[in-house]
Amino acid sequence: MLMNLLVGLPVMVACLVLQSILMVLAIRYYFRRLTFITNTSIWPDLASLSGVMLLLVVGILGQIAIWALLFVLLDEFQLFDAAFYHSAVNFGSLGYGDVVMSDDHKLLGALEAINGVLMIGVSTAALMPPFKDAVQKVLVKEGFENKKVS
Repeated sequence: MLMNLLVGLPVMVACLVLQSILMVLAIRYYFRRLTFITNTSIWPDLASLSGVMLLLVVGILGQIAIWALLFVLLDEFQLFDAAFYHSAVNFGSLGYGDVVMSDDHKLLGALEAINGVLMIGVSTAALMPPFKDAVQKVLVKEGFENKKVS
């Protein structure tokens, strides 16, 4: 168990750093685009929101790949594809159970699930300002200027 923690925690930190970098880039991208959006059309907002989501998804896929690489290096999987599938399923939940690791490394699956739930939650939080701004623009366009989105 201790060995799994010694291997898994640095991977979690690497994933946290990767997602933090991409979140900062996504938020900067959004606020830079926000200054150029002057009309009330939904299309510029949709493009900005899509860009933010794309950056966050790239971060999540990168983290899945990092975990998959670890599983291959630990000889849990021979092929990266199988490790990536297993990692993707673990990242968003605790897996389907169709592919399981050996007893020696099962704890890593749980650590990845904790990592995944945390990162997906953090990424969701990063989407709130763009969503809020888009809804506020719709309210203004529809004549509900006095309504605030909270």
